[in-house]
Amino acid sequence: MSHGYTAVQWNGFKWRYDLVVLAGLAVFITSFVLLTMGSRDPGQSLTLIQVLMRAFGAAAFLLLNVILAIGPLARLSPRIKPLLYNRRHMGVICFILALVHAGLSLLWYQGFADLNPIVALFASNTRYTSIAGFPFESLGFIALMLLAFLAVSSHDYWQAALGSTLWKRIHLGVYVAYGLLVMHIMLGVVQGEKDLIYPASVIGAFCLIAGLHGASAIIGRLRDRKVRASLDGWINIGAPQSIKENRARIIRTPSGDRIAVFRYDGKVSAVSNVCAHQNGPLGEGRVIDGCITCPWHGWQYRPEDGRSPPPFDEKISTYRVQIDGGMVYVHPDALPPGTPSPPAKISEAKS
Repeated sequence: MSHGYTAVQWNGFKWRYDLVVLAGLAVFITSFVLLTMGSRDPGQSLTLIQVLMRAFGAAAFLLLNVILAIGPLARLSPRIKPLLYNRRHMGVICFILALVHAGLSLLWYQGFADLNPIVALFASNTRYTSIAGFPFESLGFIALMLLAFLAVSSHDYWQAALGSTLWKRIHLGVYVAYGLLVMHIMLGVVQGEKDLIYPASVIGAFCLIAGLHGASAIIGRLRDRKVRASLDGWINIGAPQSIKENRARIIRTPSGDRIAVFRYDGKVSAVSNVCAHQNGPLGEGRVIDGCITCPWHGWQYRPEDGRSPPPFDEKISTYRVQIDGGMVYVHPDALPPGTPSPPAKISEAKS
């Protein structure tokens, strides 16, 4: 969506975004090849296919780390949020890089086997009980299959067909693929690489990603304001002025639901904090052109009824809200998605 309520197709930002990603990867792969070819002793020389195999594998792993870092970084700093808009493009490119790496590996190591290359991959080494001799290639193959499935199902068609909640849970499988790739690289290094830069880089990247997600989770919990309902069931949010204009305060109800309470144009409205697109945190977005705009992909909803403006038909839950005694109160029971809930007007609040 866009502020003008038209679907976002290819535009200048998307083209520049993808061109920067592709240019950065081209520089990385070229530099990797030149440095690897030039730094090896004559007795340790590698063929060009072997170097390209490593270069594309390293590029895929690097890009996957960037993808996994964008989410927590965007929660820690609003400046990173524009990178979320086309993160799925990175995911597809990451799969393509991994596919080239796998293709070169099969060509070099299994291409001349009597068996089918994929069958030969699993049949050539079955030492699953050995760490030093573990068939790490199998872990990479499983991770590649997961990345392929995630890349194919990244389109909005599948999100709509599966539902945002199930789609989101399926795509959390990227962390399984990441773990498999970490083990794939580490076990491969154990068997054939003496340079410590490889294990140090992988361990450092893993610790960085884990640290970013941990910090994001802690800060997210600190930002959420867990509240208790009063005797009549309504929740006291505080004074309207305590909520930034065109922004929201996110509260977590005793039942665990997150509600985004927005102040805009002298009014206060409350909606679900979960975007209908990819479960993005609506409360971290803002009101633009009268619509709550998700910070992840720009999907929009009217605060008074939780409906996307025409011609879109997405809906989110709304909550009843009132202002009494100079304080904002929200009822924790969600209304059905798309149900109109009159906003509380600050100027008409009871004192």
